[in-house]
Amino acid sequence: MTSDTLRGALARATDTVAAAVARGALAESGRLIAAHLGAGPHLIVADENTWGVAGERLADSLRAAGCAVADPLIFPGQPALYASYDNCLTIQEAMAGNTAIALGSGTINDLVKLAAFEQGVDYAVVGTAASMDGYTGAGAPMTENGVKVTRNCKAPVVVIMDLDVVAAAPPIMTASGYGDLVAKIPGGADWILADYTGVEPIDPDVWDMVQSGVTTALSRPADLAAGDADAFDGLVEGLCLSGLAMQAYNGTRPASGAEHYFSHLWEIAGLGADRNPPLSHGFKVAVGSLAMCAFYEALLQRDLTAVDLAAVATARTPWEEIEADIRSKFDGALADHAVRETSAKYAAGAELVERLQPLLDQWPAAAQRLRSQLITTAELSALLRQAGAPSRPEDIGLTADDVRAMFPKAMYYRSRYTALDVAWELGIFDELVADVFDTIWK
Repeated sequence: MTSDTLRGALARATDTVAAAVARGALAESGRLIAAHLGAGPHLIVADENTWGVAGERLADSLRAAGCAVADPLIFPGQPALYASYDNCLTIQEAMAGNTAIALGSGTINDLVKLAAFEQGVDYAVVGTAASMDGYTGAGAPMTENGVKVTRNCKAPVVVIMDLDVVAAAPPIMTASGYGDLVAKIPGGADWILADYTGVEPIDPDVWDMVQSGVTTALSRPADLAAGDADAFDGLVEGLCLSGLAMQAYNGTRPASGAEHYFSHLWEIAGLGADRNPPLSHGFKVAVGSLAMCAFYEALLQRDLTAVDLAAVATARTPWEEIEADIRSKFDGALADHAVRETSAKYAAGAELVERLQPLLDQWPAAAQRLRSQLITTAELSALLRQAGAPSRPEDIGLTADDVRAMFPKAMYYRSRYTALDVAWELGIFDELVADVFDTIWK
C-alpha cells in the first residue's frame, strides 16, 4: 500500500514515518496507527461531513487493532469549519492528553496538527479528499485575533489516504488538489533559475520526490473529475510527496514558487471568502500557475545571450526608489513585510553581475531545461478545465487586469528567487508582463 517512491520519501522525511495510499486503506488504518502511535485512547476529530464518510469505519478499524477510542469530537458540517485558534483550543481540551487523529482535509488537519503539537503528542491524519498538498506538510496556517499566520508545528506521524474515500469527495475538492499540484510545474522552473544563478541550488533527491511523478499525477484530469478511484493514485501520491519533500528540505521551495504568491495575496485580500464553500487555495494557485506559465513563455522567447550585463547592472534601479515603489503598492504591515523580503534578495552592481552571469552564459542549456519542465499556458488551461479547476481569471472572479496588477506585487511579496526576479533584474519585467497579456494569455 506504499509505493517505492513514497517509501523513499518517507526515509528522508523528518516527521512522517508511515503512509498508506491505496484503495481500501481505511480498513488497515487501525493497524497502522496502532503500530506507530500505540493503543490510545485515540480522539478522532472530524466534522459532520467527514464523520459521515468514514468515522465509524475508522473507529471500527482502531478497535479491531486493539486500540481504545475516545468519544469523537465532531464539528458541525455547516458553516465550513475555519482554521481559527479557538477551534484549536477546543481540540486540545477534548484531547485531554490523548492522541488525536484528524479525519478530514485541510482545515481539520491543520487544527489537529497544531493542537497535537502544543500538547506535545504525535498525531495521524486520515485524509478524505485530494484537495491540497498539506497533509504531510509541517506548519499550520491559523487565524488568531483577525491575523492569519503559519504556526510552527510537526507534520503527522501517519498519513492514510483511502482512494475510494477520496474519489467520492465533492469534485470541487479534487479540482482544488489538482490546482495545487499543477503549481509544481512553474514552481520547479523557478527552482531551476535559482539553481543556475547560485541563489538556491537544487537538491536532486528532493527534486525527484516532487517532480518525478507530476506528469503522471496530472495525466487523467477528466477521470479525476468523474470520480474514477483508479485515477487518484498518482494525484494523491503526488500531493503527499510534495509535503514530504518540504519536510526533507526543511522549507517550501520544492513545492512552490511565484505562482503561490499570487494566491497568498488574493487570500490576504479576501478573494472568494464570501463564497460557499469559500474559494479554495488550490483554485487561486491554479490561476497563479497559469500566469507564471504565460510569463515563462514570454521569457523563453528572449535570447538572453545577447544581454549586455554591464549595462543592465548600471541601469539597476536604486534601492531607495524600489522601496518607494513597494510602499506605493502595499499598505501598513504588508508594506513593511514586502520591503524586508525584497531587500533580502536585492542585488546591484558587481553582485548582480555575479548572480546573472552564469545564467546568461548557459542560457541555451537553461532554456532547454526550462522548456522540458514547463507546459504551455494553453495546455495547462485545458488540463485544468478538464479537471473542473479554474482555467482563466474569470473563474475565480478576476479580470485579466486584476492579474496583470498582481505581477509586481507577487515579485515583491517574498524573498524567494523566481522568474519574476530574473526579469526584474534584467530590466525586462514590464515588457514580459505586457507580452503575457497582449499575445500569450488572451
